[in-house]
This record gives sequence, structure tokens and C-alpha cells, in this order.
Amino acid sequence: MSRSLRFASCLALALAVALAPARADSVTVNADTSGAQPKAAFQDVVRQFEAANPDTQVVLNVYDHESYKQSLPNWLTSAPPDVVLWYTGTRMRQFVQPGLLTDVSALWTAPMKQAFGSTAVGLVTDDGKQYAVPYTQYQYGLYYRSDIFKKAGVGPIRSWDDLVGACDKLNAIGVAPIDIGSKDLWPTAAWFDYLDLRINGYVAHMALMSGKESYLDAKVRDVFAHWKQLLDHKCFVANHAELSMQESQAVLFQGRAAMMLIGNFITENFSPEMQEVMQFEPFPTITPGVADAEDSPMDSVSIPQGAKNKAGAMKFLAFMMRPDVQTMINRYEKQIPANSQAQVIDDRFLVEGRKLLEASPDHAQFFDRDTNEALATLAMKGFQEFMVQPARLDRILADIERARLRIYAHG
Repeated sequence: MSRSLRFASCLALALAVALAPARADSVTVNADTSGAQPKAAFQDVVRQFEAANPDTQVVLNVYDHESYKQSLPNWLTSAPPDVVLWYTGTRMRQFVQPGLLTDVSALWTAPMKQAFGSTAVGLVTDDGKQYAVPYTQYQYGLYYRSDIFKKAGVGPIRSWDDLVGACDKLNAIGVAPIDIGSKDLWPTAAWFDYLDLRINGYVAHMALMSGKESYLDAKVRDVFAHWKQLLDHKCFVANHAELSMQESQAVLFQGRAAMMLIGNFITENFSPEMQEVMQFEPFPTITPGVADAEDSPMDSVSIPQGAKNKAGAMKFLAFMMRPDVQTMINRYEKQIPANSQAQVIDDRFLVEGRKLLEASPDHAQFFDRDTNEALATLAMKGFQEFMVQPARLDRILADIERARLRIYAHG
């Protein structure tokens, strides 16, 4: 290349750099979105945010879910980013109360509170102030094979008697009524949650989750008495303790089991054939007069108290509140936006899920989000053990109660 041509090229490059929009600041976002669709969703969020805010660059750090959970407390106390993805409710408040998250109440204007609704606002509120912006959620319920139900003569499951009766009819045709993979422990917690919510109600359930009630209380024993009825009627797949959640799905898809209490994320694994025969039913009523509450885990974004660029982080959270942004994220993730003005994709399970959640003012977040994490781990081991050896219930409950007293001693 000649000297003059080289000079011209360098001059052109220098002019291009000079004319490019300057990035005055940057916002660092830590996210546990390593899955293909969540990762793509937040990459799109970053592109759109930077296009709308050309003076701000977003640094998106993506981690797998388990390492993220382990690292988050250290980040918040020693090297906080500007924005973190996390949960709502109890899991959010565990970082609010020691002063590790920033008050973002300024974002929560009256129109925003109306758009998100009292349930979502309540889940990001502590002592009257808001500390997060929720952006996605999903429903739990009974996902069942309509073809197998028809073959066994099982109708809609709306009551406890309907559920127990369905177990008997399905067993009679040689199909395991309820699929579950208890090797992973957490699927058992869905059963505890829904039995407690339907028998004792949301307020009593949340009091138990917050350590204010005893696991030796008669109300808790009633939960296990109902669970024992399901065991006595051979409702669950026989080898559940040997199956992970992923492995257990094959049992359902192969027609060896008829239904599963699970979150809507299971629909991602439906083949076209399964999509045709699978149906969704809310968990049935047990105690008449007890309002139906639902498990509906909700994810959110927050600003650490030690964030270096809080102004930029607030802009990012305000962007995340927008209905068009929440529509886009949940189109990728196939979940339900927290903002009621955002659109749900044309998916019958999500449409049914949003209707279900809108009809219920009380949303639990799931057992291992609503209670202390160490207590949840111990309790879920106990739930699995009960399902295999129900005669050990007294010892199991005593172990959980000792842990509750120790963990919540100063609560």
C-alpha cells in the first residue's frame, strides 16, 4: 500500500471513530440466563436499550443458574454490578433487609402500579417501598394426557374426590396416575405447596413459610394426611425416587403416566403429538370456602445498593417495565409478562395461565423461594422420604421443626 493511500485509510478510520456516538457511561447487568431462549431474550433487550439510549453501553454478564445463586450474595456485598436478575417476595427481601438493594419506588408511579397489579407490586415491596421490577412469571397446575383420561373415563378434576377417584380409574387400566421425579426433591414441594394452599389457605401457608408457624401444628399434619391418601391409592409413579424431573417426563410422554403437577415450562418439551393431547387443569379445591391461591414464580430485576451507575440502572429498570419490552422477553421465554398491558403469545397454555393468575389475588412463589433456603432443602428431603416411607412422618416433621426453630430463632 502506498504511503498516501495508507494515510487516507488512517484518516478515514479516525473520522469514523470521531463521528461515532460516544458512550458516556455503561451499565453492568449480571444475569442467570444461560439457557438459549433467556440468553437471546436479554441480548435483544440490550440491543434495544442501547438503540434507545445511544450514550449508554450495557455490559451483559451471563451465568448458569446454580453458580449465579452461589455468587449473588458475594457480588452484593463486595463487587456489585449495576443491575441483577433475581426473584421477588421472600428471596428479594432477604437482600433488602440487610440494605443490599436500592429503593426503586420512584419508578412505581400510580399508572405503573395499576399496570402490574397489586399482587406483583406486593411481591417487590418491603416496608412500603419497592426494590425490584418483575418481568416474567408462569403458572403451576396439572398437565394431563386427555387421551388417557378419556380411555380411563376420567372427567375434569375439580375436587379432592375427583383427584382420588381419577387415581383409582387410571390404576384400573394399568397407567400410573401421577408422574413425579422426586430424585430432584423440588417436585415434591409443589405437592406440599398446593395441598397446604388448598387446605389451609394462603395466609396460613405464608405464615408457615416465614417461620411463624410450627410444622408440628395440626394444620400441617392435615396436609400430610391428605398426601397419605394419595399414597394409599397408589397415585404416584412407583419409582419416582429414582427419577429426575427430566427423566420423569418421558414416563408421561410415553403414556405410562397420566398427569403431572408441574410448571408451564414443561410445554417446551411437548412434541407436536403431545401438544395435541396435553391439557391443563388448575389444582383442585380441597377445603370448601378456602380461596384458591396459585404457585406462580416471578422473576425480577433489581439495583444493588453499591451499584456504581444507579442513574443508568434506573433507566434500564424503567425500560424493563415497558409492555413492549416485556412482550418481547416473554415471547422468547414462552412465559407470562408481569405487566398486564404486555401481550401473551398465542399459546393456549399461556393464555389459560394468565386467566388463572388474573383470577387469583394470591400467588405463592414456590416452597424453596418462599421459605429459608436451608430449611427448604431439609424439608424437601423429608417430603421425598415421606413419599417412600410415610410411617416416618413423626420423625420427619420433628426434624423440620427443629430446623425451623434454629433458623428462625431471631426472626
